[in-house]
Amino acid sequence: PGTAGTSQLSPPLAAGSISLRQCLLTAMEAAGIARLAEAPKKSGLSKWIDELIWREFYRHLIVANPRLCMGRNYNPKYDTIPWREDPVALAAWREGHTGVPIIDAAMRQLAATGWMHNRCRMIVAMFLTKNLLIDWRHGERHFMRHLVDADRANNNGGWQWAASTGTDAAPYFRIFNPVSQSAKFDPEGAYLREWLPELADLDDKSIHDPPPMARTAADYPEAIVDLRASRERAIRVFQECVKG
Repeated sequence: PGTAGTSQLSPPLAAGSISLRQCLLTAMEAAGIARLAEAPKKSGLSKWIDELIWREFYRHLIVANPRLCMGRNYNPKYDTIPWREDPVALAAWREGHTGVPIIDAAMRQLAATGWMHNRCRMIVAMFLTKNLLIDWRHGERHFMRHLVDADRANNNGGWQWAASTGTDAAPYFRIFNPVSQSAKFDPEGAYLREWLPELADLDDKSIHDPPPMARTAADYPEAIVDLRASRERAIRVFQECVKG
């Protein structure tokens, strides 16, 4: 997220001013390949094509399952999840004041620009639905209101993927740790420093999870939830839901 490495084509794709087919054919032409199977594995090109395919998959999914347009879970076995009603935590998430740097940076980027890196979209979505155990529909609605590339099918698919109520791409026991995700995908803290200037003076390690004294000095809040305990809570809640 700290690198300008994305195509930035999601807004015109969402608006329909450019087609997925045009993007795909242009990518293949640039790479000099005639078939998708020839795309170099683990390359930027193949990853981008994967994302285009996910976008098309979610569009087909929502056409084949009209209930997704009605705010329902793709997988009905999760209809009984006892989501928490916590307006204070939800507001902290929306405003970027959770005390978890990568979450706050991403939500502040969304508020300021109307866009967010896809990796961050997954991290903030999983934090809301798993660590805070708040209904994914709150997050889906917030994204639709603020994203300049908001797309009904893609947004719904992404949120249900993170919440594990979707097509089972992410089992309920797969829960991102936002601190380790931050350290892995923003190792030097460039993204965090851009959107959390109050933490800019921290070293590359501490910035991902500032110690108490650093938080106090920067007037940065403590995390609103214990990551380990909340992860265990989410797994327990989903397990009970599956067992019935």
